[in-house]
Order: sequence, then C-alpha cells, then structure tokens
Amino acid sequence: MSRLSIDDAVKLIKEISLKELGKMALDRKRELHPKKITTFVVDRNINYTNICFVDCKFCAFKRKVKDSDSYILSYEEIGKKIEELIAIGGTQILFQGGVHPKLKINYYEDLVEWINKNYPTITIHGFSAVEIDYIAKLSNMSYNEVLKRLQDKGLSSIPGAGGEILVDRVRDIIAPHKLKTDDWLSIHREAHKIGMKSTATMMFGTLESDEDIIEHFHRIRELQDETGGFRAFIMWSFQPYNTPLKKEYPEIYKTSSNRYLRLLAVSRLFLDNFKNIQSSWVTQGSYIGQLALLFGANDLGSTMMEENVVSAAGASNQMNQDEMIKLIKDIKENPAKRDTAYKILEKF
Repeated sequence: MSRLSIDDAVKLIKEISLKELGKMALDRKRELHPKKITTFVVDRNINYTNICFVDCKFCAFKRKVKDSDSYILSYEEIGKKIEELIAIGGTQILFQGGVHPKLKINYYEDLVEWINKNYPTITIHGFSAVEIDYIAKLSNMSYNEVLKRLQDKGLSSIPGAGGEILVDRVRDIIAPHKLKTDDWLSIHREAHKIGMKSTATMMFGTLESDEDIIEHFHRIRELQDETGGFRAFIMWSFQPYNTPLKKEYPEIYKTSSNRYLRLLAVSRLFLDNFKNIQSSWVTQGSYIGQLALLFGANDLGSTMMEENVVSAAGASNQMNQDEMIKLIKDIKENPAKRDTAYKILEKF
C-alpha cells in the first residue's frame, strides 16, 4: 500500500463514506494484527495536583493555588492509590497533573524515586510535554536534562497529553499559554533519543479544520519516521461542558460518533508507521469504543480505575476488565492484558 499524502487524507475525511472508511481501516489493521488480538492495560490515572497556571480554555479540571478545592497529593495519598491498583492486578500509573507554578525538578525527582522504590512492580508513565517544558524553564535546564534526570529516578515513559492539535493557529486560541507545536515535538524527540518511549495523542472537536487534523497526523508521522519512539496513537474528542471554551464559543458541541470513527479510520490509514492505535471509550462510551475496534483501533486502552480530567468536563464512562473482555470477544477478537510496552501479560 502506497503512503497516503496529506491531500489524499483530507479527501478521505471529506468524501469517503463511513462504511468504506471502516472497511479500509479494518483491512489495514488486519495486516498489522493478523491474530486478531485486542489489548488493554489495567492502570490508574493519578493526578498529583490540580493546580495549573496554563489556564487552557478547554479544561474544566484546573484550579488556581488560592482555590478552596486545589490540592497537591501527599506521598501517603499517592501510595494508597497505587496499593489499590496493585490489589486489582494493575501494572501502570498514568501520572500527570496541572502545571504547578512553583514545583521544580527536585520535587519531581524525589516523587518518582519514592514511587519507584516503594512500588517497583508499577511502571511510571508520566509527565506530559507541557509539564516537562515548564519544569525545564523553572529549573533552568534543557529538555534532555529534565528527561534524563527523571529517567534515572525511575520514569519509564511519557504520555502524549498536551498535544491537542499540533497546529499553532489553533493552539494560540484554545491554549495560548501552552508550549508551541515544535516544542511539543522536540520534547518527544529528546525522550526518544535517550531510549524513553512515548505516546502521541490528539484532541479534536474545538476550532480545527480537516486540514489541521491531517497536519497533526503529518507532524507525528514525520517524527515517528525519524525516531520510531511512539508506542501508540490515542485520539479523543473535546468534552465541552463546564469549560471556558464552550462559554466563549457556544457553537461548539460535543462531536458525533460518526466524526470520531471517521477520523479514527483515517488515522489508521495515514499513520502507517504506528502499530498501535487506541480506542477512546472514555470519551465515546463503551459501545462506540467497541465499534472503534472495527475502524482501525487494536487496543481498548485502560480500565481507567480513576479519571479526573475529562470527567470534570462531563464524561462519565466506566469499564472494568471483565467488561472489556466481553466487548472484545463480542466482535470475535481475542482479548489480552498488556503492560505499558505492549507486552502481552495474559490472554483470555
């Protein structure tokens, strides 16, 4: 199959029927995953703080230092959450928070080291590029130095959060204080250089165009060509409720399932150097999450023992391991529990 051009991909979004896109994406998925194994991970999101100075317009989770419901979790609170995860067979924490205006590298080093020492079976998948960028600025360090020091303390990989849409025209509207596209890509490039893997993400459904969507795909495909450091691509839709962006742009509504599946299918076709694409059942619900497996996704993502960010914006979907297994088997695929590195731990 020849590589899709940017123009080809835009045409797919605009002109091809959803049914045809789904067939094309499923055929491509079957080429990459002929054994029909659909994976998932048992993990927990731990948001160590909700204090954030970045003030993104699409976020309903952030708080200021002076707010009565702002917090920084104690080691004891974090430890309790990890122990609850271990008790259900969890293997990973997705560890990220708001961009706290005063926390420097020493805080993060001590925290990662403490988790790694006390819970050695748990993989720390943490700190978005936005957090790394601010830690570097606040600590007067390079991206490479920050990542290397955290890696030395036990940080395994970084998530793709903060990518939103990798087009500065859109970023300047929805998150004007957040790092630029080139900086987000640079942080992931530096992580990949030191052997630290990451994921790539996209949040759609704000003010972007079809062309912006494909530009985002193009930028991460280029970096994957260069480094091979992305383990997976995860795409989710903007959850508008309780957010400043919805107040400023009341014409923005939650995007349709049709739109989600259409873009997911095109991502499978365009991102030809990504083996793993994750279904976003957290924002779409379990049944569209299941349907996504027929539109190119090969991973059902996390059981999401805890989730605070999109739920603050109105999403409230939940699913446990047994429910995931049932959904996967229902479409005649083979469920398997994986770890952060996509190594199969158990088949069902």
